[in-house]
Amino acid sequence: MPGDRIEVPIDGYVIDIVRGDLLVEIQTRNFSSIKKKLETLTKTHPVRLVHPMAKEKWVVRETSDGKSEIGRRRSPKKRHFVDVFEELVRIPELLLNDNFELELLLTREEEIRQKDGRGSWKRRGWSIVDRRLIEVVDTRMLRTDTDYLGFLPTELSTPFTTTELASTLGTTKTLARKVTYCLRKMKLISQIGKKGNAWLYAV
Repeated sequence: MPGDRIEVPIDGYVIDIVRGDLLVEIQTRNFSSIKKKLETLTKTHPVRLVHPMAKEKWVVRETSDGKSEIGRRRSPKKRHFVDVFEELVRIPELLLNDNFELELLLTREEEIRQKDGRGSWKRRGWSIVDRRLIEVVDTRMLRTDTDYLGFLPTELSTPFTTTELASTLGTTKTLARKVTYCLRKMKLISQIGKKGNAWLYAV
């Protein structure tokens, strides 16, 4: 945006974007690596963490010199807003800090790979050399307890188990456990008993 300053040193850190009083950090993964930075900055500054998530990703393979495209395929993995909890388990205590807000971007993007022999064995020597944003298809801003509780489907019965949450969300039990973990750490839901061997949760 007009007036934005890029890569500005503040309080011993380099900030991606400074927009007036707001500090904006962009992080695609591994929130653990930015946790200390966010905790320090939010003590004295309003901070927005922007997290792009690929709803649609094309894997593009290029020659080693990057001049020619060899092929492309659409990745079967599609991310949704709730997948952010894969990362939020690393910073749950920070989420309701008055100086913190989280902006989620669902994107269409290209992942550019070149076969330089330095890539991981899983990619058989292909390295990821670039990511190109094609389009932002949706956004979601998270600031308040209501914003985070909005991840609980309205049709979810209460109290509920993680199995019931996973079924209602249409996701895995592992991710549902991360949702309940974060919401408990934020003191937005509580364990109120058990149903068999499963914990029961309520807002």
